[in-house]
Amino acid sequence: MCFSATASFAASGAIGAVGVATLIHVRQKRAIVFAAVPLLFALHQLVEGFVWLGLEGRIGPVAMDHFVFLYLLYAKGILPLLIPLAVALLEPAGWRRNALGALTLVGAGLCGWILWSVIAWPSSAVLEHHSIAYHNARTGGLLIPALYVLTTCGALLLSGHRIIRWYGLLNVAGVTLVLLVQGYAFASVWCFYAALLSVILYRQFSQRSIDVLHPNRRLAKAAG
Repeated sequence: MCFSATASFAASGAIGAVGVATLIHVRQKRAIVFAAVPLLFALHQLVEGFVWLGLEGRIGPVAMDHFVFLYLLYAKGILPLLIPLAVALLEPAGWRRNALGALTLVGAGLCGWILWSVIAWPSSAVLEHHSIAYHNARTGGLLIPALYVLTTCGALLLSGHRIIRWYGLLNVAGVTLVLLVQGYAFASVWCFYAALLSVILYRQFSQRSIDVLHPNRRLAKAAG
């Protein structure tokens, strides 16, 4: 797939519309964080659109540096904290919530490390094969990406909600494919893929028959 500023801005608009529709269907405060995921991905794609403009020389280098900082902060720092926290808020008390709480703590530590890294060390973005490769000396290696996948995809797979688990499975498949095909631009390509996939979360909140906090309540009522 060929990526561009146009693709990022178009994806941002389309996903943003779905994100607003998703939030409209929220009926419980604890679900707001997770319901906001599509809209946050839309804003993230908007930021990358401006990174593209910087690489094309259509905005100044200082502005581009700010957009690269924002992109990396969300992609590598905020997401591993946001996802497990958002999924944990959807779960009733039990082992799933406890496990997600542990992942949230790992994500918080990772978020702090990434925040320090992008502030204390220079970050850059370059074009490679029609994609953007982001670089920061402190966010590479094996441990950081492993913890990243654990907190984001792992949290989705732990959810008690079928649609969220499917979102997690599709993201695991996407992570694997991106690493094999376009590992040099992992952050950009995977976030674009995850952003597009996030529109399926609309179904989690648009079906009025779904109880967000208690995914098995309908079964209990039917049995009673």
